Amino acid sequence: MRSIRRILVAINDPEARSAPALNKAAQLARGLGARLELFHALTWPIYADSEYGFEEMKAQDQTRVTKRLQTLAARLGSQGRGRALKVSISTAWDSPVYEAVIRRARAIKADLIVAEQHHGRHIAPSLLHFNDWELLRQSPVPVLLVKRRGLYSRPVVLAAVDPTHSMDKPAELDAAILDVSAAVTRALRGKLHSVHAYVSVPNGIRPTHALDAEAAAKLKREIAAHARRRYQRLLDRYQIKKARRHLLNLPPTDAIEAVAARARSDIVALGAVSRSGWQRLLIGNTAEALLDPLPCDLLIVKPSHFKLRVPRRPTGARFALATSMTP
Repeated sequence: MRSIRRILVAINDPEARSAPALNKAAQLARGLGARLELFHALTWPIYADSEYGFEEMKAQDQTRVTKRLQTLAARLGSQGRGRALKVSISTAWDSPVYEAVIRRARAIKADLIVAEQHHGRHIAPSLLHFNDWELLRQSPVPVLLVKRRGLYSRPVVLAAVDPTHSMDKPAELDAAILDVSAAVTRALRGKLHSVHAYVSVPNGIRPTHALDAEAAAKLKREIAAHARRRYQRLLDRYQIKKARRHLLNLPPTDAIEAVAARARSDIVALGAVSRSGWQRLLIGNTAEALLDPLPCDLLIVKPSHFKLRVPRRPTGARFALATSMTP
């Protein structure tokens, strides 16, 4: 994986009093020596009347947002210690938000996107937290979804891997997860942990395939040993202490939640693969299943051959004619 040299921060609300995603992105940028860009997508429709034309209203709105981003950028320059930040800003009339962010990331060749989670109760991440999940699902570059306020303080980063590839993950994805996790950990002077979940019942075994107690115990030992060998081989080139390597005989979501809670993780790094058709809503892969339950920040990583499906051309501003109704 190439180093993280350019970070795009998706600003949800330029007028917000607090900006956890921006502050944490600045921390990362200083630690990595990376450039930072603040980006806001203007998505609201422009209502024009006889006094102000469409283009004038569009320019006024964009100027207002741009000035606010400039204020945020200037504030970053006066905060923190260590390396001076190189900060730029950009805005665009584009929608939906997740597509606008991905398009901008592609335009500047960003190595990481940092975004703040949209808050609020909902039924399913893929339905009501549409922008959050679609950004995580469709971005070809890693996305750090910030869920917690405050800055990082020597954070615990938990990298979830699957060296047996039981969830149809490509082999290279585990290396990408660990590479990004290690880079983030070093930048923040944190502690890197890793977790691998496996199940002791192999694929293809049905209840009708009865095993006696001795055979079942032997099979369980063989599966555990296989998982341990693959896990250790994967971690050979990463400096992760044995006490920070977690191998659990549990379903992935249960194992990750358990270790994240026990280790008090600040960031959990997960891999995600592209799915299409009905699977995108009905298959609850690990990343989607953990979007809400995990209280910490999420770092989602994709394989290098991930196929980008977001159109290259922005949608532009949406215009509407303001009308008045008289009795």
